[in-house]
Amino acid sequence: MAGDVLEYPDIAQEVKGAMNGGRLKLSSQGVLFKNNKTGIVEQIRAEDIEVGKWLRAARGYELKLFMKNGTVFKYDGFKDTDRADLADFLKKQYSVELEDVELSIKGWNWGSAQFNGKNEVILEFHQNDDAEVSLMEMRFYIPPSENSDTSLETFHQNVMAKADIIQATGDAITSLDQIPCLTPRGRYDIKIFPTFLQLHGKTFDYKIPYTTVLRLFLLPHKDQRQMLFVVSLDPPIVQGQTRYHFLIMSFSKEETISLDLNIAEEDLEQKYDGKLQKEMVGPIFEIVSRLMKALVARKITVPGSFKDSKGHQAITCSYKSNSGYLYPLERGFMYVHKPPIHVRFDEVACVNFARGTGSTRYFDFEIERKNGDVFVFSSIEKDDYSSLYEFVSNKKLRVKNRGMKHKGKAKDYDELFDSDDEGMHDAYLEQMKAEGREKADDDDDGDSDSSSDEDFNPDQSASDVAEEYDSNPSPSSGSETGGTKSDEEDQDYEAKEEGEIETQKEVKKRKKKEKKETSERKPKKKKKKKQNEDPNKPKRPASGYMLWLNETRSKLKEKYPDFGVADIAKKAGEIWNKLDNKEEWKEKANVLKEKYQEQMKVYNENRPDEPPEKKPKKKSKKPPTTTVSPKKQGSFKSKEYISSEDSSASEEENKSKGEEEEEINNSDK
Repeated sequence: MAGDVLEYPDIAQEVKGAMNGGRLKLSSQGVLFKNNKTGIVEQIRAEDIEVGKWLRAARGYELKLFMKNGTVFKYDGFKDTDRADLADFLKKQYSVELEDVELSIKGWNWGSAQFNGKNEVILEFHQNDDAEVSLMEMRFYIPPSENSDTSLETFHQNVMAKADIIQATGDAITSLDQIPCLTPRGRYDIKIFPTFLQLHGKTFDYKIPYTTVLRLFLLPHKDQRQMLFVVSLDPPIVQGQTRYHFLIMSFSKEETISLDLNIAEEDLEQKYDGKLQKEMVGPIFEIVSRLMKALVARKITVPGSFKDSKGHQAITCSYKSNSGYLYPLERGFMYVHKPPIHVRFDEVACVNFARGTGSTRYFDFEIERKNGDVFVFSSIEKDDYSSLYEFVSNKKLRVKNRGMKHKGKAKDYDELFDSDDEGMHDAYLEQMKAEGREKADDDDDGDSDSSSDEDFNPDQSASDVAEEYDSNPSPSSGSETGGTKSDEEDQDYEAKEEGEIETQKEVKKRKKKEKKETSERKPKKKKKKKQNEDPNKPKRPASGYMLWLNETRSKLKEKYPDFGVADIAKKAGEIWNKLDNKEEWKEKANVLKEKYQEQMKVYNENRPDEPPEKKPKKKSKKPPTTTVSPKKQGSFKSKEYISSEDSSASEEENKSKGEEEEEINNSDK
């Protein structure tokens, strides 16, 4: 350490019983402490320090600095060896002696308490969310006394005089009527006092000291008609079990206001440095912003250079089941409004771009903090991906999936997340594939009664599929059109080599026309009907994954009520992939499978023969035999009354056979 500077990186500041970690730096100008949680730097001037004390504490040793105005700052986490350096530094730089304080660590601490009055007094304290244990209430009983005139009112006055308690007394600087607030929700009459802000609603009242204000934000709404004024609070305002860490007020851009401030002219110049005027006229959001900035002495944060695909400074998204707006700011992200979330860049460990669970038109943006908290903002439009990715890259935030392909354009969105999904194991898809392979193996082993569509070919048109009862089906459409598809491509290639001029577009147009004319000439044929399976056949058992899913599906629906069937299946696949006790479900599936195989063995042995009427009748190539009519015995049809279809079919067969013989003879020659 340098002689004129002392730095301690792991020191905790005690505030209202809570230990806030941070970094402590002592220099010749004063003491600086940076809070790791809020990022706020607190500065103490050297000339304001009056006394320094060194004492034993829970985390080692504690340094207490007493100010001339009575304020005390406590810093905990020092080592015993740090005392000498601190004592020398305080004496040399601040001319302050470091006193040792001895504490009683065993036995009893004795004292006296004197109360005068006639009743019981209750002192209530604000709850500190950062402290594991908080003092909430103290009760005092004031017994009656004949010799003393001190009453309960006197005790109350003494407490109010000694304690740091803000009272809503005196005149307010100004008042605002019926201001709409998003958090806490409702309309409130707001009174602005020199040291605090008071909200009066129909049900609840809130008092906000300016010392609890951390940051101020002024954010434009995406509808271009409203402005959101956000006040970050620590500690938050409390109503029952609800904590409000942010106060969000909504103002219309077009609404103007004229205020007369109840402040003396001297205070306007000396206390507020001329930042406020006696009469203020303008848009209401500008007036409130200027007032709060001057009274709280905090800068107002506004959106920076970020613009989405439509030129707005916010991104429409959802957090959990509530929709809102995400504002990428110059030093962090702000989400409004259910619940309001503020994440600084120095808190971010990494960000992640992921495909959404619903349509591919949207994606998710995940922010992971260094303490492990993850915020997932979903349903962001695909068009906003490029601008958001560019913003994150410019701020030098670590992107979790940066290793995948990216060119910085919105059109690469599908390529980015397709490559991510291809490498990710999908347990549900793999299970379905395994069941398909298992079913195919069982069909080959003996399920001959199951019908199969061998004649169906999805590449052929409906006219190319052979009819079930056709005795002489054509093998393919190539015999009628003059060749298969590959033959046609070879012919086009040869024609191009020979020098015939025909563009590729004309070739496609000609082929499409020929195919259309051919399909119009061919009569439509009936599709082959699938035979019904035997109802007595044993049903195939479920796999281990399906057994687990049947018991888990109801729990998943309760946990994710907004998910559809596909989303539930995908989520179940992810959970199954991470499940440790899969063997339990696989054993259950194996037991059911063995039972099914035994049932199939018995079924195959005792299966009745297929009824003859179900078998298709094949057409005979021979001419039909003559039949005798039951009414006219002895009458019959002669050969000339045979249908012309069979005769024409036989003539075509003879003709084709003759052509084949001629081709064989020519080849022999």
